[in-house]
Amino acid sequence: MNVLGGSQNAHVEHLNATQVNNFHAAQLRAEDKKDASHTRDRKRSPPDSACTRGTRVGVAKTVTTWATSDISDPDEPHILWMHGYVGSGKSAISQEVCEQSDRQGRPVVSFFFFRNTGDRSKIWRLATTLASQMATVIPETEPFIRAAVKASPALTRPDEGGVSLVARMQRLIYRPFKASVEAWKGARGLKGGPLLIVLDGLDECDDKEQVQELIDDMLLFFQENPSIPLRVFITSRVEKHLQSHLDVPGVRLDNLVDHCSDDDILTFLDVSFKNERRRNPVIRAYIRQHGEWPTAGDKRMLVEHINGSFIFASLLFQYIMGTDGSGSPTTPMDRLPRTLNMNPGLDGLYTQTLARSEHLPHFLNIISTIALLDKPLPTSGIAELLGISTYEVVNVLVNLQAILQVPGTDDIPVTICHTSLRDFLRTESRSDRYFAQPRHHVHLLLRCLEYELELRRRNPGVLLPHTNRSEALTYALVYSSSHLAGGRGLFEQSEWNYSIQLSRQILQLIPATPGPGWPMSTK
Repeated sequence: MNVLGGSQNAHVEHLNATQVNNFHAAQLRAEDKKDASHTRDRKRSPPDSACTRGTRVGVAKTVTTWATSDISDPDEPHILWMHGYVGSGKSAISQEVCEQSDRQGRPVVSFFFFRNTGDRSKIWRLATTLASQMATVIPETEPFIRAAVKASPALTRPDEGGVSLVARMQRLIYRPFKASVEAWKGARGLKGGPLLIVLDGLDECDDKEQVQELIDDMLLFFQENPSIPLRVFITSRVEKHLQSHLDVPGVRLDNLVDHCSDDDILTFLDVSFKNERRRNPVIRAYIRQHGEWPTAGDKRMLVEHINGSFIFASLLFQYIMGTDGSGSPTTPMDRLPRTLNMNPGLDGLYTQTLARSEHLPHFLNIISTIALLDKPLPTSGIAELLGISTYEVVNVLVNLQAILQVPGTDDIPVTICHTSLRDFLRTESRSDRYFAQPRHHVHLLLRCLEYELELRRRNPGVLLPHTNRSEALTYALVYSSSHLAGGRGLFEQSEWNYSIQLSRQILQLIPATPGPGWPMSTK
């Protein structure tokens, strides 16, 4: 059952077709380029990962040396797969490699997969995102990309367009790149070295079968074109569907565990504490009275406790420097010893941090919503969707900034610091009383429908414009069907009947055709 209006979907398809007809390759799905590549605003589009200055120098050099090596060397495969456990710093290394390439004038394009951030866990966006960047860094590819889209406009559409990922990659990436190399041997964009494609967090992609097809087709392309000046750097956790296709001839393997050192963790702590001392008058006052803080012994114990996990190091540091909702202890100096008693895994840190706010109104409702949203919302959007006040959302989240990125304004999304937090909240055996019950999808669906109906009643017979929409309304229109799927089989009969009633009332208020002045824009 589609609880959303079919006529609304028809209008969106019409607008998408208009966009495609006005296509220009350098602007191919510009929003993809902004929120999925290494140039994204990391505060709005996670992961917000970067290497602290002086850390991960060796592993970054390993990747860049491979990426710039002689393309004719048969001992250097075109694909490098760097795998590692949760929190080992994969995304930070991908970001560092991309930024180094930019600084040194080497061509690089990228896609950072991330679950529950809109379409960034969907494979269909990959080809258009990479093509938009490739047309910029290697301008000679632009006419070939434009010609491919003109011949087949469905290449730029979502998966409803019926074009396979393999076809998209062949027509938007491989063929245009190969054609530009053959047509212009001295392509300006390649003077800095081979083109590097960075695919970060490939395990975060939901479409496992298509990921396998992507890898197989990539291997075949390089077998047929062994001298093509192109490298592909992939990072992910070790998962069966990836390992079975990447642990093969033609792929260089690198275990990130081999690059995690206590020296890097110590450098991270030294830099972080030094920066915090400059900003925090409480720490400076403590040091004037008591001497060095933290002491060399404190940092040594932290390094041993962290045991090579960069995400654990980062979250522990944020916990030490954060506010404590329990009221005591209240200073970083008080909190540091407590971290040494935490479970060295992330679950202990998550549990202890969440406990700070669990006594507050709407706590579980807000946390469950953040865990189950398909795309992050700002504090105001979460409040609108749940029918509560923004200050109530902020009141819950302000104590959780060690594990959540809570912006200081109402227009920037609240994002999780690491995807392992979402896994924690969605696994009852790990999160216990903080578990985001799947039945919460039912509540979110009903709230999406109620919110849409309320706004349509205020504007009867008018197609809601794409401009000037609130974040919550946009979310309700796009993702309510996802919560329908998430809650399937968990509805009470009365809730199911109510959802149908709301949907029918919404459909009655949707006009059949766009009204006068309807803006022809999908922004």
